[in-house]
Amino acid sequence: MNKILRKTNFSDLVVRLDVEAPMIAKARKAGHFVIVRVCEKGERIPLTIASADVEKGTISLVVQRVGKTSRKLCDLNEGDDILDVVGPLGKATHIEHFGTVVCAGGGVGVAPMLPIVEAMKKAGNRVITVLAARTKDLIILEDEMRANSDEVILMTDDGSSGKKGLVTNGIEEVIQREKVDLCVTIGPAIMMKFVSLLTKKYEIPTVASLNTIMVDGTGMCGACRVTVGGQTKFVCVDGPEFDAHQVDFDEMIQRLGAYKDQEHQ
Repeated sequence: MNKILRKTNFSDLVVRLDVEAPMIAKARKAGHFVIVRVCEKGERIPLTIASADVEKGTISLVVQRVGKTSRKLCDLNEGDDILDVVGPLGKATHIEHFGTVVCAGGGVGVAPMLPIVEAMKKAGNRVITVLAARTKDLIILEDEMRANSDEVILMTDDGSSGKKGLVTNGIEEVIQREKVDLCVTIGPAIMMKFVSLLTKKYEIPTVASLNTIMVDGTGMCGACRVTVGGQTKFVCVDGPEFDAHQVDFDEMIQRLGAYKDQEHQ
């Protein structure tokens, strides 16, 4: 059992849960994720660790109400227990001093981006964070990002916060004014596809986290198969991060939509 010590509502659809998990908090690195099971007969879902506090022995999970299990998890309150939280899993983000790093996050993809931003900054990089959302109310973790970035650029579809436009508009603004040594992107697959196309044009190395396609999280189910550089990879054990310019995003997007009707039901 893992107790929920704090619950923060970012919006009607997105919540942050600070969960008691001392061993995971101690071992976790940027890019790692956990497998969560809400109840005994519930499904297992992968969630990227947004942050960890070793002294308090807690990890933070940001959850969006999408399906049955995520809704059950979001409905839990402070003091409630989560049956299983297993991790850390996956391969950690490769962190070193690159120079100027642009970190582009969209929607709830901003949550797994936070530990990467923190680690990149601690490694001595100049970190420029681009946060994108449909509207102002859907931007999360802005204060935490500002505390760990040299600059934060906000992009919203409706212009309600920051600048009106897409995440790629914010990235290209940076590229045109200064040298960018690395781009890291996390968000919807379609967003990462166009970020990759943009940075490929400018020959900027880019890393994408494909955590949205994971299901089982252990390599057993095979649902997270993706093609990277012409080879089949499993996101949960080989990733979740890959060279974005080598990822077949069209295939990934097609597979993500294969069960849309069933997911809706």
